[in-house]
Amino acid sequence: MLEAVAVALPIKTMYGVFRAIYSARGLRKLEFPSPRTNSLLNHPCSLGTRIAIRGQAIKWHRMTTRALLDALAGRSPRRLPPLDIAAATHFQKMVWAALRAIPPGCTRTYGEIARAIGKPGAARAVGAACKANPIPVLIPCHRVVASRGKLGGFTAGLFWKKILLACEQPQRSKTARNTSHLSPD
Repeated sequence: MLEAVAVALPIKTMYGVFRAIYSARGLRKLEFPSPRTNSLLNHPCSLGTRIAIRGQAIKWHRMTTRALLDALAGRSPRRLPPLDIAAATHFQKMVWAALRAIPPGCTRTYGEIARAIGKPGAARAVGAACKANPIPVLIPCHRVVASRGKLGGFTAGLFWKKILLACEQPQRSKTARNTSHLSPD
């Protein structure tokens, strides 16, 4: 549930209108385009609590917009707004930090993330933490795949996971893991 000072603002992209939700601490949630968010362009404050948008939220929204547009263009965002993940568990925060360490164009398996955070038997829990990620794209859970070359799941759907991975294709280095062989199952 959003606190009283939350505000939701649209971000227009070539893929549709994302919705960024801010709390007093920073970016709390990033939602993928839907028919509902695509109708928000003419009413940017029609969602969330109707409050005056303070300078800080406007600054964060500019940062979020730039970061999202960079990510969708296959570039690493230069700067992120403060991320409000205070409600997350310690385990989720560890997983999300590991996700942010995965370079664009690279993927890791759930098991690799579990080992990276010192919890080698927690691959399923890593999957649950990815599913609970409130700020996809900027906390890149789309870069986590199942073992044996499977895409695995994605809360926004495999369509979006494929788009996000494809956006990062030009950014691959010689050492980046190739994800083009991944099957949609």
